[in-house]
Amino acid sequence: MSLDIKTIKQLAEYLESAELEVRDVVKITDAHPEMIWNDAYAIQDEIRLRKEARGIKTIGFKAGLTSLAKMKQMGVDTPVFGFLSDYFAVPDGEAVKMDALIHPKAEPEIAFVLKRALKGPGCGIDEVLAATDFVIPAIELIDSRYRNFKFDLTSVIADNCSSSRFVVGGRRMRADELDLGAIEVTFEKNGETVARGTGAAVLGHPAAAVAMLANMLGQFHREIPARAVVLSGAITEAIAVKAGDNVTSRVQNMGSVSLRFV
Repeated sequence: MSLDIKTIKQLAEYLESAELEVRDVVKITDAHPEMIWNDAYAIQDEIRLRKEARGIKTIGFKAGLTSLAKMKQMGVDTPVFGFLSDYFAVPDGEAVKMDALIHPKAEPEIAFVLKRALKGPGCGIDEVLAATDFVIPAIELIDSRYRNFKFDLTSVIADNCSSSRFVVGGRRMRADELDLGAIEVTFEKNGETVARGTGAAVLGHPAAAVAMLANMLGQFHREIPARAVVLSGAITEAIAVKAGDNVTSRVQNMGSVSLRFV
């Protein structure tokens, strides 16, 4: 790593305080251009440990940069990942308070809930499907703590990949009952369709993102535990939201899930 432990802890406090105090900050690589991926994940992990020390539970993970076009744009060949805390979870149809967020954007995803742990290296789509209890429609709210949503790769990893809130709803389905690569998703905002996509937008198949996540965690001697929720990545572009908006994701054969904002 390029950063010492003291700096990692300071940057973790800086970013988590921005989240909790609902204020934006400049990206941390402005002051620390020498940061590398391992530094960024160390900062993210310190944020997770700070939360867990206060009794907050980690309930899963999210994959980011799961679009091949986005990875090419960012100059990477694998997705990135963040963690999901228990208070990120919002009930289906529940109101999300905008005063707890900075500048959120919503995106439709497929969530995987595992019945047994997954650990890399060597994890593939078949292993993911076999370890999955069920899949279910999801909406993730991303909310970068960086000013104007402007960041570079290491900064966004450190900021827990802009993780903020998520909701699951619709019908729970067995993963092997669906062609997740071909499944169609319609994303609506205030009753109007704003985006469409298929599961193939996520690395060709959403389970591929979960497999890559397991393999990346394996490099840190970690695993995706049983009962974890995994958000596999955005199927369409992210849509900005404000108070008074509502969003709904309609997923072929899986029903719908929604959020509203106040």
